[in-house]
Amino acid sequence: MLNVAFFTFNPFQENTYIIANEKKQCWIVDPGMYDDQEVAALKGYITDNQLQPQGIINTHAHIDHILGVQELIDTYHISFGIHADDLPILQRAEATAAMFGFEFKNAPKQTHFISEKDELKLGDDTLKVFLVPGHSPGSIAFYYPAGQWVISGDVLFNGSIGRTDLPGGDYDTLINSIRTHLFTLPNDTQVLSGHGPATTIGDEKADNPFLK
Repeated sequence: MLNVAFFTFNPFQENTYIIANEKKQCWIVDPGMYDDQEVAALKGYITDNQLQPQGIINTHAHIDHILGVQELIDTYHISFGIHADDLPILQRAEATAAMFGFEFKNAPKQTHFISEKDELKLGDDTLKVFLVPGHSPGSIAFYYPAGQWVISGDVLFNGSIGRTDLPGGDYDTLINSIRTHLFTLPNDTQVLSGHGPATTIGDEKADNPFLK
């Protein structure tokens, strides 16, 4: 059984997740550590829990979700995967950082691509991958049926949805992604978002003002 821990990092208040199994193997999802204190917090958790990082899997490549990627690659010598459709966003990382007023001179490069056809194996456990574009062209979500949770990135939030005004974003595409993928999951599925508190599929069907 997989368990999930999360941290909130960087000026964008981005949620970074660590998924671990009973054998202490783990994935890091969307590492957004921005300063030395945040790096120390994530690494300290990994050390204290004797975890063995197996790779970085990202829901998308926006700047706030990749700030800590290279640090983890350098420390643990692990792979870094995104969906191929988000490669242009990853390649613009330094320019995007400048647009928001800060330097980012350590932009990572992907080691492989994650497809919506993939089933990601961590030991005996499997994550399903959904392609859910709209916030970015290659946004993906990671669904774990056995644990009744989905990591949605910046597609679906508690009472809101991801912004669509950044390059590659599209409002109608985002709404369609939510309705045709995330809203097909059981109502009690916990939604672990890229920002803000967790929610459930059922609550968002009932109350999300963008999806009524």
